Amino acid sequence: MANRIRPIVVNEQDRRELERLQRSPSAPAGLTRRARAVLMMAQDVPGVEIAERTGYTVVQVSRLRRRFAEYGVVGLHDRPRSGRPPTITARKRAQIVALTLKPPAPGLTHWSTRDLARKAGVSHGTVHRIWRAHALKPHRVLTFKFTTDPEAEDKIYDVVGLYLNPPTHAVVLSLDEKTQIQALSRTQPLLPLRPGLPARQTHDYRRNGLTSLYAALEIASGRVIGECASRHTGADFLRFMKRLARRYRGRELHVVLDNSSTHSTPAVHAWLAKHPNVEFHFTPKGASWLNMVEAWFGILTRKAVRRGSFDTVRALIRHIEAYIADWNSHPTPFVWTKDPAAIVKKAIGRGR
Repeated sequence: MANRIRPIVVNEQDRRELERLQRSPSAPAGLTRRARAVLMMAQDVPGVEIAERTGYTVVQVSRLRRRFAEYGVVGLHDRPRSGRPPTITARKRAQIVALTLKPPAPGLTHWSTRDLARKAGVSHGTVHRIWRAHALKPHRVLTFKFTTDPEAEDKIYDVVGLYLNPPTHAVVLSLDEKTQIQALSRTQPLLPLRPGLPARQTHDYRRNGLTSLYAALEIASGRVIGECASRHTGADFLRFMKRLARRYRGRELHVVLDNSSTHSTPAVHAWLAKHPNVEFHFTPKGASWLNMVEAWFGILTRKAVRRGSFDTVRALIRHIEAYIADWNSHPTPFVWTKDPAAIVKKAIGRGR
């Protein structure tokens, strides 16, 4: 006599919940897998095939079918585990939270689970669970900085206004220098990527020289104009500005800059006086992060420089030029979304 297979009937409400659990990135992996298996049962997929596609055994699929038939979606959730219930009292939990929020013992900069566990007389696992429940992360620290520029508010509105509402028919550029890019060569060849193994490189290296990159990010298109230089002087900056002026000849040019001294030399001021179509917009002092090209410099470092090995400065420059050419073949504009009033409130502690 053949075994009877318990039919699975899923109503519309249960189906929606099962599909939500299957897609949810925050649901436990086991619950997501069980929901997927039940949805296949509802489609009359054979148990053997369900087992193959989910990684269960046929016996586990059968048990899951029985659990859902008897208890519905609730039956798919993890059952309480056996063992002694926790003995930490509410008072002890409050004590651990209070200790966490106070300065640590002398000689420490922050609490670890084991340090606090010794202080409170509990296990480090208990401290870890309490920290998780209260979203406490003593090992992390966030940095912040207030600008002291007396003109910070006006500069923020000026620069962000260019990003959000650029002048019609004008070109807006975000310009900066990435200085002292090192040409480092590893003492041994890179060991390439292998299945199960990441690429590997030696920790020690040789220094083969430095270069500085002048880069201007075209806000509207995301294209980058770049030029490497051996030095970082006002003359080098002015040479790059003259190149930009030739490239956008006859166009109104708005350039966002930080407050480097090389951007305000007498020669630069004299050149600006002869080119009224070029206007500089300075970020507040201590707030160069407002310059959008800084985000592109971060991408350049991660994707093209940090893991590279260059025997000469010229090899490094060619590598950077190749990356810029590749970027410009499919440029990605950066979109500014932060309201200037919110930036003012955070950067200098007040709003307009």
